[in-house]
Amino acid sequence: MTTKSTAPEAATLPLNSIIGGDCIEVMNSLPEGSVDLIFADPPYNLQLKGDLHRPDNSKVDAVDDHWDQFSSFAVYDEFTREWLKAARRLLKPDGAIWVIGSYHNVFRMGAELQNQGFWILNDVVWRKSNPMPNFRGKRLTNAHETLIWASKQENSKYTFNYEALKAMNEGVQMRSDWVMPICTGHERLKDDEGEKAHPTQKPEALLHRILVGTTNPGDVVLDPFFGTGTTGAVAKKLGRSFIGIEREGAYRKVAAKRIEDIRAFDKSSLEVTTSKRAEPRVAFGLLVERGLLNPGEELLSGNGRHSAKVRADGTLVSKEAKGSIHQVGAQVENAPSCNGWTYWHFKRDGQLVSIDTLRQQIRAEMRD
Repeated sequence: MTTKSTAPEAATLPLNSIIGGDCIEVMNSLPEGSVDLIFADPPYNLQLKGDLHRPDNSKVDAVDDHWDQFSSFAVYDEFTREWLKAARRLLKPDGAIWVIGSYHNVFRMGAELQNQGFWILNDVVWRKSNPMPNFRGKRLTNAHETLIWASKQENSKYTFNYEALKAMNEGVQMRSDWVMPICTGHERLKDDEGEKAHPTQKPEALLHRILVGTTNPGDVVLDPFFGTGTTGAVAKKLGRSFIGIEREGAYRKVAAKRIEDIRAFDKSSLEVTTSKRAEPRVAFGLLVERGLLNPGEELLSGNGRHSAKVRADGTLVSKEAKGSIHQVGAQVENAPSCNGWTYWHFKRDGQLVSIDTLRQQIRAEMRD
């Protein structure tokens, strides 16, 4: 991993580097269509008025840094427009972006995403299990932030590891409300004076879920507001390449040391459960061509009530119907649809065997 203080030459892609400078200028200097995923945690423009104190009169360490201050909504909107434009240029045709914000800015970002042609896939509510209380007692406790996941365009074939997220969620579909704590304890990075290195450091658990769910090993992940490097740290662990952009030297220093100490997982540990939709497509006719099933061979439904014969062109014929394995299965069951791969079986040694086992055999050969 390297750190750079200026924007790279346009012809290069500075993988696993932290680049210093203005994020818009740096992104515009990088090769177009070179990034698989962008995770962006931009300034929230919190518009804080005065100091905030706890009931014991101690001061709350709020986000009052200069980088979060904008003179008006118009100025913030222009900033949002320009960095999203630069980000969209960098994405590959099938790339995607995640942005995170609070009620102060997330609706403005959402509108601009749509204005620029991004296609919103989900909004995710990160519900904090340990939020900061509302000390003044004049509003609800702000216990969540919102993430927006969007593809570059409507027809993008974005990465979504559905089965991997389902496996992480004990076999249940991953929902759009995520409960996890904010950064505390050993995960909260400190500067040389023992203070928080960054006021809005995101938990690694959040980035882990995003990168496992929407990238693959070897993908390039860009973070234009790199901060103390959570995106880079998790990307390195998971075998993804990263590019970080951060204008504040103090944050770059902390991020570089953090990432230097990260150990990447071995390749076998990076594999995740894949969706069946992502597996190679196998036509039923290929089974016949390969001689795994023969013309005239009888197939039976799992319950044994229906049968059909294999034809030389990879279709089936029964007393009731003829057509594909799916069409004939649906017609004999008088159903609107049927997954022929799981419906039809053949006999081997007196046992019924699903034809899907033959499809998996061919898929395994394709992967080798």
